[in-house]
Amino acid sequence: DALTPEGVERVLVELKENFDYIVCDSPAGIEKGAHLAMYFADEAVVVTNPEVSSVRDSDRILGLLSSKSRRAENGEKIKEHLLLTRYNPERVENGEMLSVADVEDILSIPLLGVIPESQAVLKASNQGVPVIMDDKSDAGQAYSDAVERLLGKDVAHRFLEAQKKGLLQRLFGGR
Repeated sequence: DALTPEGVERVLVELKENFDYIVCDSPAGIEKGAHLAMYFADEAVVVTNPEVSSVRDSDRILGLLSSKSRRAENGEKIKEHLLLTRYNPERVENGEMLSVADVEDILSIPLLGVIPESQAVLKASNQGVPVIMDDKSDAGQAYSDAVERLLGKDVAHRFLEAQKKGLLQRLFGGR
């Protein structure tokens, strides 16, 4: 409740003097913090999990971006991107989670990246280090790819298919 539209705008105007990009991470849902973050947006990276409830919430956010932002008030559109997190191709194959195509069909915004479900995320969180700093992990690489795409580079999507297990992995149950 301490945030006001005027205060957020003042901070953003000051930051624009020194930075090319300002990333506002807002809480999930449609509370005041999320409204203030989206109101001043030029671009939006909508982060969602491949689960029906998460995608439904993201669809509501897209509706708010197109109707309750400053750009919407001026008849302009916010450039929207989809970042799909906690993606597990094996669970998609088993019908336990939505596929990338399902989420794209529902939200109808361009895919920026797919972040695989990864133990590296939990490890990084527990260590207080952003997972993108772990360039050996699949999640770290996927976030790096998404950043490159956001900056306009043509980078192929990875981590969309289930990894085929080798003979030893099948015999001994390796992951």
